[in-house]
Amino acid sequence: MAQFFSLHPEQPQPRLVKQAAEIMRKGGIVAFPTDSAYALGGLTGDNALLARIRRIRGVDERHHFTLICRDLSDIATYARVDNSQYRLLKATTPGAYTFILEGTKELPRRVLHPKRKTIGLRVPEHAVVSALLAEIDGPLLTSTLILPGEDLPLSDPEEIRDRLGKLVELVIEAGYCGPEATTVIDLTSGAPELVRAGRGPLEPFGL
Repeated sequence: MAQFFSLHPEQPQPRLVKQAAEIMRKGGIVAFPTDSAYALGGLTGDNALLARIRRIRGVDERHHFTLICRDLSDIATYARVDNSQYRLLKATTPGAYTFILEGTKELPRRVLHPKRKTIGLRVPEHAVVSALLAEIDGPLLTSTLILPGEDLPLSDPEEIRDRLGKLVELVIEAGYCGPEATTVIDLTSGAPELVRAGRGPLEPFGL
């Protein structure tokens, strides 16, 4: 059965953050809240983790995974970003957006979209996520916690533990987390293209 940690939403306990990071380092999947919805995540280089998240989500290899990063400098390490893209990212991060960008050679090919060689990138505004990223000292490979046949992400940590307790290693509770997913913007073709409307406002992109 998955472990269950209750973290303070603004000042997460360092001891529990360290334990959560260690679970990830051992290949564990963690369900954690963000500034938009719950996500499933773990360490980027773990190949088995990809397969396990795909099974939970019911998606195939064409599913876009998302790298959750600490800041813009991290994004520039893992994605090709030109000046206009950088200005948009600077104006909208941190926030409830996922950006589709062309991945760099810093990323394993298996985490990229198999045909487009793209990846989702995002910088959430959430203290627990920031603490995890600082402890791990790198990005997290994630996917929104939407189960097969459902339209909305799970948002109740107790329900997540009940339904996924045998499929993940840890569920983190840190106060209310709404059911609305991120807004997904594709920046690979020059002009921003809306992939999914979510919590992030569309006005900064003229959409």
